[in-house]
Amino acid sequence: MDTTVWQAFGLTLLAGLSTGIGSLIALVSRRTNRKFLSVALGFSAGVMIYVSLVEILDEARATLTAQLGARSGGWAAAAAFFGGMLVIALIDRLIPEGENPHEVKRMEAMEDPPPARLLRMGLFTALAIAIHNFPEGLATFVSALQEPGLAVPIVAAIALHNIPEGIAVSVPIYQATGSRGRAFVYSFLSGLAEPLGALAGWLLLRPFMNGALFGVLFAGVAGIMVFISFDELLPAAREYGEHHLSLYGLIAGMALMAVSLLLFL
Repeated sequence: MDTTVWQAFGLTLLAGLSTGIGSLIALVSRRTNRKFLSVALGFSAGVMIYVSLVEILDEARATLTAQLGARSGGWAAAAAFFGGMLVIALIDRLIPEGENPHEVKRMEAMEDPPPARLLRMGLFTALAIAIHNFPEGLATFVSALQEPGLAVPIVAAIALHNIPEGIAVSVPIYQATGSRGRAFVYSFLSGLAEPLGALAGWLLLRPFMNGALFGVLFAGVAGIMVFISFDELLPAAREYGEHHLSLYGLIAGMALMAVSLLLFL
């Protein structure tokens, strides 16, 4: 694998392991910093929505148009965009609501259930996040591989949205077992699914990789990130804090992404 592939994989690994940051926050704090999470999740959504609709989908359409022609390329980009949404939506439907990482959880709300139930909650949440992170990992990896200039803001957005997932895993396991180390390890391992998803996807698709397939994957990445933003990040941002905090974060994320695209691409 060349340097670009290793860089893309390293950035995906960094994004995935940010669940460990959420775990550390949970294990040293007794209460959720709701204002911080509200702004951070809104910011992450702003970055992902803007870059997906303004840059990634446009790049995918240009690539597919060059490969398939204007009409067919446009239809292929649209189909892949909504196909990405469909994939992540199906994964959501297969995960029980109680263990779904899209269901908002706060540290102070997890102290009352019995230890066995808490342990089950933590373990199933870790499994759900691991399953969910596979397509996210491939999305991050393909974005970094196709457009290295987009990699850093996308990785930052994914990392921010992984922080509450780390909290959702570590808190119930710690409350059930009393072991900070065990709680951190399970949270850390759930994040490893992101780089593993990137690696598995790359190894599977590498023999067939060409311009058209890259365009389809890129459009699918845009669909996945837009779905995550609307289904997970924005509802969670509003649940954690005030309505305006999530909106301010959203606008700030979009503005930063717009400026970075104009300055560096």
